[in-house]
Amino acid sequence: QVQLVESGGGLVQAGDSLRLSCAASGRTFSPYSMAWFRQAPGKAREFVAAIRWSGGSTYYLDSVKGRFTISRDTAKNTVLLQMNSLKPEDTAVYYCAAEIGYRWPPSYYDMDYWGNGTPVTVSS
Repeated sequence: QVQLVESGGGLVQAGDSLRLSCAASGRTFSPYSMAWFRQAPGKAREFVAAIRWSGGSTYYLDSVKGRFTISRDTAKNTVLLQMNSLKPEDTAVYYCAAEIGYRWPPSYYDMDYWGNGTPVTVSS
């Protein structure tokens, strides 16, 4: 079984930066892709960014392009989300997810494993 644990969330002001981390554990961890999703209060969970485990290709939600960067460390089974120039509308619980079914870019319904989330609050 695969476990994903997010960390790095917090309360920041608009314009600040945060780096989220997702640590994966499991006897054999070899996803096709990893992704970050977010869910704001009262809203559906939405895709933010994804990265192919092999090769490192990336894909982003339009509203975070140029501000967020997803990366991975395959040796440490870790995925990072560097978030710069944060805006109040980025406020949400951020979830890490893994996909093993060779679907790209992955959608919410494609993901096979989920973390429990880490909250990010951006004040204006």
